[in-house]
Formats: sequence, C-alpha cells, structure tokens
Amino acid sequence: MSTLPPTIPIFPLPNVVLFPNVFLPLHIFEARYREMVQDALNGDRLIGMVLLREGWDREADVNPAVYPTGCAGLITHVERLADGRYNIVLRGFEKFRVRGEEHSRAYRLATVDALPETVDPDARPRLRSARQRLEALLERRSTETGSETTVPREMADGDLVNALAQYLELEPVERLALLERGDIVTRCEALIDLLEMRMLVAAQTFPTTGLQ
Repeated sequence: MSTLPPTIPIFPLPNVVLFPNVFLPLHIFEARYREMVQDALNGDRLIGMVLLREGWDREADVNPAVYPTGCAGLITHVERLADGRYNIVLRGFEKFRVRGEEHSRAYRLATVDALPETVDPDARPRLRSARQRLEALLERRSTETGSETTVPREMADGDLVNALAQYLELEPVERLALLERGDIVTRCEALIDLLEMRMLVAAQTFPTTGLQ
C-alpha cells in the first residue's frame, strides 16, 4: 500500500530523472525552491522530481510544462548554507503520475497518483536472467569503448537496474521512458535494448561515395 500523500511539492528540471531507491544530490538556490525544501523539512521530507518538457526554456510561463510521470524522493541529508541555499540528497521513494497542480504556494504543488512497483515472485527468475545479460553487456561495452562501468555484485537486482538507468549516459527522455516502465523486469529489458542499440550504432561505419 502506498504511503505517498495525494499532494506533493514538485521540482522540475530539464535533465534529471529520479528512480526508486537511488540517491540524487541537488543544489537548491532559487528562492521558491528554498521555501519548498524548508517546508518539506518541516513535514514529510518528500519532494517529487519531474522532467521538464522540451521547449521549456522558450516558454513565457513561470511554470513550464512537465512530463506527468515522476518519482518522489525523501530528503536523507541536508546542508543549509549561510546565504539560504541548500545542498540536499534525495533517495527515490515512489513513482507517481501528476493529475494536476495547485497554486497555494510559491513553488509548484501537484496532485498525484502513486504508482507502486512490485516484483512478482514468478518473475524473479526472468529478472535474474535479465540482470546477467545486462552485466555481460556492460562488460562488453567497457571493453569496446575503453570506459569503465563498475557493477556492484552485491547490489539487489532492482536497485542495480534503477541506479544504472539513472546514471548511465542516456538522454533525459530515454531515462524517462525507462522510469515509465511498469515494473523492474521490463525496465531492465528495455535498458538492455537501449544499450544494445547504442552499441550497434557506435560500431557502424558508413562508406563514402567517392563523390566530390
């Protein structure tokens, strides 16, 4: 059963997508969002992270459009700076869908429906298999690109998939598409498909035509 309240503050950003049980450091400097953090600290410590839609920087509206699917985070660490700014750390708590917005505060408040995620016990073997495919793919990717992606073997399957979805080099809308997946199994499989496609594109060579 969800413990997410029906109305939560939302913090929209153009390039950040939060996933359940993953940590996210944030620097809060805008006045209305400093107020948001203070109110959250005085209450349930929850803040909803949402992604701004493309073109947000060309909108005249002070509250530009956001994608409806987001993830609430719990403030786990906070540092208040001398000038009133904050450094905070959120831990992903629960997914939600925005139904509407209220305007009773300086910052943005949204009415939301919680989107709890569970793993069907019957799907655990499928998740374990998908994790093994993901780990093998990351090892091959590291070899081919010379990059280094450390996969903590002791991390739970769901936490690993969510951490990779949040922190691998992906486009924000690609991260959002992963967040929108209904469960961790399909998210893992979609992440594999996405990484395989990127590796395929990177490996392609295009012959020149010889035309001047």
